[in-house]
Amino acid sequence: MPPLLQRLSRPVTAHIRRWVLGAFPRGQSGIDYDQPLGDPGWFGPHSVTWRVHSEFPGMLAGGLCALMLQTLHPLALAGVYDHSNFRDDLVGRLRRTTAFVAGTSYAPHAEVDALVAKVKRIHAQVRGQTPDGRVYSADDPALLTWVHVTEAYGFLQGCRRYCRKVPVAIADQYYGEYKRVAEALGATGVPATEAEVDAYFARQLPQLRFDARSREVLAVLSGIRLPVPMAGLSRELFLGAGAALLPDWAEAMLERSTVQRAQARTSARVLRAMAPLFRRALQDGLATRACTRMGVPMSVLAEWA
Repeated sequence: MPPLLQRLSRPVTAHIRRWVLGAFPRGQSGIDYDQPLGDPGWFGPHSVTWRVHSEFPGMLAGGLCALMLQTLHPLALAGVYDHSNFRDDLVGRLRRTTAFVAGTSYAPHAEVDALVAKVKRIHAQVRGQTPDGRVYSADDPALLTWVHVTEAYGFLQGCRRYCRKVPVAIADQYYGEYKRVAEALGATGVPATEAEVDAYFARQLPQLRFDARSREVLAVLSGIRLPVPMAGLSRELFLGAGAALLPDWAEAMLERSTVQRAQARTSARVLRAMAPLFRRALQDGLATRACTRMGVPMSVLAEWA
């Protein structure tokens, strides 16, 4: 960016930085991202995962897209509906999910191992029965695969739509890399390419539903208030940008109106224009710390390896 534009953009990037750190405060996870030196974690600086996950706008919008998709699977939704406090602390849930994704992406090996073990212990306690009598458990390999695929899809599409071009070969590499986390949690049959993800979604369609529970969770999500300035505007921007990433079949299933779809397209255009400012505002994030731990400049993540 030319020096004049850098000076002109400083007030905007400062505001964006305050917004992000207000919504997702740093230093609360207890994870050490700085030591030991030279530890690449599960992926490392040559991975596509480090590059895709370094793009904040794509990750937040993609995560919200994943949540919308997850409401369509009755068994996966049941665990959240019956065993979490999403109604009272959806912000906390989003922060915990963000911390897990960030940790498994950028933390050293021992920290990632501990994170995965902790989540597996939590999953082992989440069991129940849906209103129609079907038994579910959070450690069911099929449900773990569903949650992972929706997240990976959202993150990849968020990066592609708002941050940088993602060729199919790079997308395939991302899916192939990132499935390691899902498999460590117990997922099986995890798709490893973009074509496999499309085929996976097609196979899941017969068991997906948009029901009363789906509507309730989405209503809570649509009313979320992050502790940041212009909370309502921020919510509409990112929820709209997340919805813009939905596959066509999901938009139809979620009964999104013509007005909602138009609003999502507008949000997508705005977020796409703002993405470079987010990148400039967040130059000292976890991806940067991980690169420093590995002795490489953050600039290596600017291009596909």
